[in-house]
Amino acid sequence: MTMKVRKAVFPAAGMGTRFLPATKAMPKEMLPLVDKPLIQYGVEEAVAAGCTEIIFITSRGKGIMEDHFDKAIELEASLEAKGKQALLEIVRSVSKLARISYVRQSEPLGLGHAVLQAKELVGEEPFAVILPDDIVDSRQGCMKQMVAAFEQVQSSILGSEIVEGDAIQAYGCLSCEQDANDPRLLAVKDMVEKPKPGTQPSQNAIIGRYVLTPRIFDMLETITPGAGGELQLTDGIRALLAYEKVYGFSYEGKRHDAGDKLGFLKATVEFALKREDLGPRFREWLREQSF
Repeated sequence: MTMKVRKAVFPAAGMGTRFLPATKAMPKEMLPLVDKPLIQYGVEEAVAAGCTEIIFITSRGKGIMEDHFDKAIELEASLEAKGKQALLEIVRSVSKLARISYVRQSEPLGLGHAVLQAKELVGEEPFAVILPDDIVDSRQGCMKQMVAAFEQVQSSILGSEIVEGDAIQAYGCLSCEQDANDPRLLAVKDMVEKPKPGTQPSQNAIIGRYVLTPRIFDMLETITPGAGGELQLTDGIRALLAYEKVYGFSYEGKRHDAGDKLGFLKATVEFALKREDLGPRFREWLREQSF
């Protein structure tokens, strides 16, 4: 029987220290990219890929995310009374995106540990993992592309892109071979988390998009803490290789690292310029500046 991807897990328990002091009282995932919080872009991407259940892995102080995706009765009533129908539809659409559940990660013990917290809600079915920091701008959503590939190969798939030079040190890195039947698929032989300079097996980096089979939970329960004393998702996937095929996937689209200040600023400019309501005026303003 063909396995379908219906659930998406969003690890969102980090403290967002790179954006302090803004993230002292507001989760990094709620920082607005133009006029929409980062995490909403990921949720919309998951929904477009066919996911109907969203699982947030949160921590203390993340309640604002729950409020954002919940109904806002008072706000809706106010907008309706003022006849602001367009804004009302925007507000209502957020709470209707998907069925959303929340699980607390009590300690920051790594990405692998965060994903493991979703085990009971995911159950025995494949699932997507989306890291809200990675915003992928593409004609067809990155996760939709990956889900389509998963339905073909029925194996775990890792979003991947070429990262040039020593910048690969900041990523998980794949040792892989291009699939003979589909050049977008990379048959994974091994992987290294944040390789030292000159030791990387390739320039194929793992980005914040995954489709994983439920066996990953067994792996995460048995591996030992890795880099930083944390349970690394990369180590869990390496262990999975002993039992199942794993593929990298060269997606179509442009990724923005919105977890980095410069990356966040670049994404804000590019997304604003693409907006019909903002782009022309913003572009004209940029032309007028003498930076």
